[in-house]
Amino acid sequence: MSDPIDRRPGEETVTLPASHDAGLYFIGRVRTPWATRAECPKNGLQTDAICTLEVDATFAPGLQNVEGASHLIVLYWMDRAARDIVRQRPRHAEGSRGTFSLRSPARPNPIALSVVELLGIDGATLSVRGLDCLDGTPLLDIKPYYATTDSRPGATVDRAGTAKTSEVSKTLEGSTTSEVSKTSDSPGATR
Repeated sequence: MSDPIDRRPGEETVTLPASHDAGLYFIGRVRTPWATRAECPKNGLQTDAICTLEVDATFAPGLQNVEGASHLIVLYWMDRAARDIVRQRPRHAEGSRGTFSLRSPARPNPIALSVVELLGIDGATLSVRGLDCLDGTPLLDIKPYYATTDSRPGATVDRAGTAKTSEVSKTLEGSTTSEVSKTSDSPGATR
C-alpha cells in the first residue's frame, strides 16, 4: 500500500485468517490518471476520464465479440486497500457502518465493480469511461452489461441502515419509486 490507511474513531478491525480460500488470476491491469487515493474519484460517475483495460496476451482471446457491448461490468482488485476493517467510519457519516453496507474499497476481499462505457478496442486494450481506481490496479474480469437483466430501477439504499428489509419491501409495495427515493438513496445517487 502506497497511501497510509486512515483509522477513524468508531472503526473496528479484525485479524484476517492465516490462509486464503480461493485463488485468482489477474487478467491484466487497469490504467487510469490517478496515482493516489486522494486523486481518485469516489465513483465512476464523477469523472469523464478515459481509462484503459490492458488484458494480458494469455487472456486476449477472451475479448472476441466484446465490441458488441456498449457497456461492460469491470471487476478489479483494490490491491492497496485495507482488508481488516469490518466497521468503517465514512467521512460523511456520524458513526460507524458495517463494511458490507458500504461501497468502500476497504474490505476483506477488496473486489470492486464498475459499469463502464466501452469507447474502443485496440488489440488487447479497451478504452473505457467510468472507472474509479488507481493506476495499475489488477484486473479480475470483464463481463457485458445487460440493461435488461442488470438494471434494477426500483432498488434503494437506506444509508443510515435503519430500515428493516421487511419495512423496505412494504414501502416499495405501497409507494412509487419517487416516494421511496425521498427517504433513501436511489441507484446513481452520489455517495
